[in-house]
Amino acid sequence: MTYPILFRRKVLSVREKENLSIAQVAKRFGVGVASVMRWIKTPDPKTTRNKPATRINMEMLAQDIKNYPDAYQYERAKRLGVSKQGINHALKRLGVTYKKKSLCHPKASEKERRIFQQKIEDYERAGRVIVYLDESGFAHDM
Repeated sequence: MTYPILFRRKVLSVREKENLSIAQVAKRFGVGVASVMRWIKTPDPKTTRNKPATRINMEMLAQDIKNYPDAYQYERAKRLGVSKQGINHALKRLGVTYKKKSLCHPKASEKERRIFQQKIEDYERAGRVIVYLDESGFAHDM
């Protein structure tokens, strides 16, 4: 969190008027010595830049997303000849996020599930006892 500009200027003006050391003024205002030293060098807080991509062609990136929707960022960076971090920032500017394609497991099959459910119903109609086992506590690699 940055301190307001008026507070910074007040600290620096009190230091000059009362001829205090950096440590004394820091203790008086309850701030760090390093903060006061930094304020002496640059009294105003640094502003953030919203710089557009210089090397990344946004149209080419959008086309790459259409051509390779499941590609990793390092793959895009390699194809476009830029850094991974540059791709990350450019994707944020485009508003592109990576989300799961579906809410079901990729190996789930409706056909196999219906077959399994049919077997269970057949066993129940035949009067057989169905026992479900929890194998999560067993080691299968032994």
